[in-house]
Amino acid sequence: MTALLHLHVDAQFASPYALSVFVALHEKGLAFELSSVDLAARENRAAGFSRLSLTRRVPTLVHGDFALSESSAITEYLDELFPGTPLYPSAPRDRARARQLQAWLRSDLMPIRVERSTEVLFYGPTQAPLSEAARSAAATLFEVIETLLPTDAEHLFGAWSVADLDAALMLNRLRLNGDAVPPRLAAYAAAQWQRPSVQRWVRMERPPL
Repeated sequence: MTALLHLHVDAQFASPYALSVFVALHEKGLAFELSSVDLAARENRAAGFSRLSLTRRVPTLVHGDFALSESSAITEYLDELFPGTPLYPSAPRDRARARQLQAWLRSDLMPIRVERSTEVLFYGPTQAPLSEAARSAAATLFEVIETLLPTDAEHLFGAWSVADLDAALMLNRLRLNGDAVPPRLAAYAAAQWQRPSVQRWVRMERPPL
């Protein structure tokens, strides 16, 4: 029987945005089919996928006759539509702050994203040192997460949310590469990375680069 939900992700299973939606589906306990799109071969520009995905990007989630791309739009859609583990905080201000954090992590910190790509997470570390710009971006990242993470807390907003995944992923770009991360943040990122839904993605069999 065909699953009602169908998730399209990158062929390397390395996209942080695909990871976010994959984890959200597992946290909600939803059955879904998974397909990979070879971005290097421009399969996302092929007629079939470009007709399906408005922005021609992964992840794209198909729900019946509705297709949606952009990871934060997808996770908000899933949270509004399905029961199960909440993906966002229930308090309006915390929910707004979580969405703010997601938007910032996706739009800023470019030196970290370039110099510590997600290949570091899934294919192994790089020996290249961080540039001054990346070190500055890391200092900003640490300051923001330190401000949001309460003392002795496991999560940013009381219970787990998808914002914890996104924050931990950015920290893990550094931590898993052996770059210096403040101990409290390193412990937080390590704990988030061991969440079963995250480990399902981490353990995916990947093609060589």
